Amino acid sequence: MIRVALTGNIGTGKSTVCRIFESLGVPVYHADEEAKKFLSEKGVRETLIEKFGGKIKTGNEISRKKLAEKVFKDDQALEFLNSIIHPLVKNDLKGWIAKHQNHQYIIQEAAILFESGFDKEFDKIITVISPPGLAMQRVLARDKISVSDVKMRMDRQWDQERKRELSDFIIINDENHLVIPQVLLIHKTLLA
Repeated sequence: MIRVALTGNIGTGKSTVCRIFESLGVPVYHADEEAKKFLSEKGVRETLIEKFGGKIKTGNEISRKKLAEKVFKDDQALEFLNSIIHPLVKNDLKGWIAKHQNHQYIIQEAAILFESGFDKEFDKIITVISPPGLAMQRVLARDKISVSDVKMRMDRQWDQERKRELSDFIIINDENHLVIPQVLLIHKTLLA
């Protein structure tokens, strides 16, 4: 089985690309979505509240929005959060991969694949790229957050060109290149 990672900066269209792969029968592990689920675990919740205070809560749960406001403004806070969440995701991914051993390849989607050093765990890497202005428009429409908040998140990610150099496959999602044929070509290559 080939272990494939799919990454790209915020707003590049990773989720759209993943849905196309899923429609082809490829199992996709959504690391960012799984990471959010761990925020509800009692031990994680208690650790984060102890570190960042009760202001990150809404009711008894961690508010992802309030947590994001805290960590995206502070490198050490983000590093602390990642040190709690990344090992949990990594362990969960191992179990998920074990359940999908009968597939020729699987995909793990992760926004900060290179930034976390997790790229070394995979056989192949796909990076989705988009013009930064278009990515900004997508995030503003999707997340309903301010331009400064989007810029802050974008600044925490590696430059697309740096990711491109380290990737095996590139999908250009710029509204000029058709995405489905790019995915089909990669799919065909991975099955060969």
